[in-house]
Amino acid sequence: MPADLYSRYTEAHQAWADHADDCGTCTPTQPGCPHGTALWERFSRLQDAYLTHLRTKGAS
Repeated sequence: MPADLYSRYTEAHQAWADHADDCGTCTPTQPGCPHGTALWERFSRLQDAYLTHLRTKGAS
């Protein structure tokens, strides 16, 4: 699961970064269009999940 989570997290980040680079309304730190918002939310959820995994892994 952790490797899969990390892969999904990095893929979501890359999708967001690619979109933000090409979109006229999104910035690297904030979405500005509906498609960008969906990509940002997916990236944010996966980032939160991955960071939570790292925190719980370190606590055990």
